[in-house]
Amino acid sequence: MFLTLEGIDGCGKTTQAHLLVERLRETEKSCGGVVWTKEPGGWPGGEKIRDLVLRDGLEHPLSELFLFLADRCEHVLQVIAPALKEGKIVICERYTDSTLAYQSWGRGLPLEKIEELFRWCGFPSPDKTIWIDLPAPAAYHRMAGRGRMDRLEEEGTVFLEKVRSGFSFLAERDRGRIVRIDGEKDISGISAEILDTVLAFLHH
Repeated sequence: MFLTLEGIDGCGKTTQAHLLVERLRETEKSCGGVVWTKEPGGWPGGEKIRDLVLRDGLEHPLSELFLFLADRCEHVLQVIAPALKEGKIVICERYTDSTLAYQSWGRGLPLEKIEELFRWCGFPSPDKTIWIDLPAPAAYHRMAGRGRMDRLEEEGTVFLEKVRSGFSFLAERDRGRIVRIDGEKDISGISAEILDTVLAFLHH
């Protein structure tokens, strides 16, 4: 199973991924293992690209897009594809839906062109995607409370709300794959809903 967790910055993806991985490792011991990874930078050496994207001053939206694609090519080759081939459950924070939401809705790049690049790169599609939906002001408040923000987090609530609109469009278009979870619930409530969704898919 290839599962992705999506949502705007500050929605709680990492917290929920951690809880989900723990529960799956307890309950699904016969699955062959659980791999927890992330984008950008979830492969050996990937932190260099992650720093370029999130820390340095990129100005052209295509530069940002192509760095994300380069990161994903290596990530799929070195981490995701081998784990899936071994029959493991792969849980990835951010994947293709983030690229579409941030680069198309956030940056204004053509959706169809980005998806064409995905097809050309041959990226595997997630079996199920969990979208943790949180309004931009609430997400930004959380990030501000954590201290220093990265380059994308600093874009502010207007940018984040554009990105959220992108996720909303994708969730409506790809309803069979993307499941919306209310990110304003408490952590345990969100965790329980995600686990129920994933277990139902695993055992259907």
